[in-house]
Amino acid sequence: MKHRTLGRSGPPVSALGLGCMGMSDFYGSTDRSESIATVHAALDAGVTLLDTGDFYGMGHNEMLLGEALAGRPRDSYQLSVKFGAQRGPDGAWLGYDARPAAVKTALAYSLKRLRTDYIDVYRPARLDPNVPIEDTVGAVAELVQAGYVRHLGLSEVGAETIRRAHAVLPVADLQIEYSLISRGIEQAILPACRELGIAVTAYGVLSRGLISGHWAKDRGTDARDFRQHSPRFQGDNLEHNLQLVDVLRGLAEARGCSVAQLAIAWVLARGDDIVPLVGSRTRLRLAEALGALDVTLDADDLAVIERAVPPDAAAGDRYAAAQMAMLDSER
Repeated sequence: MKHRTLGRSGPPVSALGLGCMGMSDFYGSTDRSESIATVHAALDAGVTLLDTGDFYGMGHNEMLLGEALAGRPRDSYQLSVKFGAQRGPDGAWLGYDARPAAVKTALAYSLKRLRTDYIDVYRPARLDPNVPIEDTVGAVAELVQAGYVRHLGLSEVGAETIRRAHAVLPVADLQIEYSLISRGIEQAILPACRELGIAVTAYGVLSRGLISGHWAKDRGTDARDFRQHSPRFQGDNLEHNLQLVDVLRGLAEARGCSVAQLAIAWVLARGDDIVPLVGSRTRLRLAEALGALDVTLDADDLAVIERAVPPDAAAGDRYAAAQMAMLDSER
């Protein structure tokens, strides 16, 4: 598999990364054995970047990865870990805690659950409005100096925060949603990252399955599924967005690939400094995602896709109103 580098300061990683969140949380029930088999299949296929968070299933996802990675050489993969999100026993969101002491405590637990001595890329899940980003990054810098962390990452923050963090410790990559129908980073955030030599690890490249080609209007979700409340999956918004998928399906068929492969290939084509994270929870979906690496889109292809699905084509925000307000305040 081809490799890319996480910015000027980060490690070389596979061209695709595996986002493991859905194996533990947010998208309904999962099969533990299939999740572990999917991680193994990804590693065997050359995927080296594995993304998790300490609040995914409240430690479940880290323990799952720790089990899946047992016996694998530590230098054969990179772990990207998010911290800081606070949740109650019912799963409710309680805010963020990125105070230096909390950063170090969170890391101590993550190391135990992941069965490792260090984290390759450690990042606050969101900006803590009560803690200067310099304080949070300063704590990560101390962990880097102590050998517990290799590189600093950020997640879902704006250009100003990126610059302030980078001035304290070089940022390897920014993890943020980016897809054919989520292109908000292109105006200011992506240019700032490129100016500073910071890579982007793009999550949501299939918009939580919406533009995978596998979502149907009558598909049900259980109470634990994020999409039950996501604006893009509701009513007229869903109807409109699935019409966009039908357009993409025609473009994909003309190129001999699936809708999901076309959508992932589009993100891959946006620059060598962008690494898509695919959220495959089964070996079948992983195999499909990996097929995107064989899809080459030239300038004409990209122009056709751009005309079919322009930047603001999607209906509905990517999060509910309260979460969008929080993200807007961070930028």
